Amino acid sequence: MARCVETASPILMHHLLHMSVFSQSFSPCGKFLAAGNNYGEIALFSLSAALGPDANELSQKPILTFTAHEGPVFSLLSTDSHLLSAGNGEISAWSWAELIKKDNSLAVGGGDNNVHIMDLENGAFKSVLQGHTDYIHCLSVRERASEVLSGGEDGAVRIWDTRTSQCVHCVEVYKYETCARPQHGKWISCLTTDSDWMLCGGGPSLSLWHLRSMSPTSVFPLSGCQRQATFYQDMILTVGEGQCVSHCLMGGEVKAQIPCTPHSINTLAINTNSTEHRVLTVGGSSDHIDVFTNLSYKAFSLRF
Repeated sequence: MARCVETASPILMHHLLHMSVFSQSFSPCGKFLAAGNNYGEIALFSLSAALGPDANELSQKPILTFTAHEGPVFSLLSTDSHLLSAGNGEISAWSWAELIKKDNSLAVGGGDNNVHIMDLENGAFKSVLQGHTDYIHCLSVRERASEVLSGGEDGAVRIWDTRTSQCVHCVEVYKYETCARPQHGKWISCLTTDSDWMLCGGGPSLSLWHLRSMSPTSVFPLSGCQRQATFYQDMILTVGEGQCVSHCLMGGEVKAQIPCTPHSINTLAINTNSTEHRVLTVGGSSDHIDVFTNLSYKAFSLRF
């Protein structure tokens, strides 16, 4: 049987064969390496991706390549704000903030069963992630791995590589006996990630998963469907059906359940943007938004 092997184009092979790297410089934050070659190109590499636990062949490729000079890039030098490059008779300055800015994209999921990636710079949709068989309830972005996670009515959590728009893992949570609750259904209503960890729940019990082994490590004994959960310090905070915020430990224990005003809770948020105004806020089936200055009790309520 004939075997088809994908090969690089002759032009690209010639380009790589005769390439020489003339210069290097690290970014001020130390997370990136810039390298210049004899073709006048500067390539930017992410050291945090290449050295991370999820590193693969793609992690060793440039996150950005651009032509800086007509001839070789003989020298590169970093300042606190700029990357300086020297070519044949010219010196150019490139803003580090522009070079390493994050992908300004928005992931959107909904009733058409797809995840759409929008470019916020021009408002255009640049890719569609297809695979769910029912509408999508929740999304979570795993920036370090360039991944988006989606949870849907079909009971699946799909993990997407945003660089290739491909689904790299599909976890059907309701098929795991420790998580399944057939009386509540199979839908996923709550999903969040933190480094190598994922929280998900809905019809199935809220469960903690290790994303490298793709297996559940803890299942939380909470009644009702959870609608939102978040990692906070060494705990997990979660809300849903019920008049409380549940404080859970990573091992699966429910440490405390703090009473709230709404009888059913849809949303919680933690203000991490200000140390002076760091609060937890909770809202649901009420015109009240409960405010917690201490996680152990409600301080007061805002009202519409």
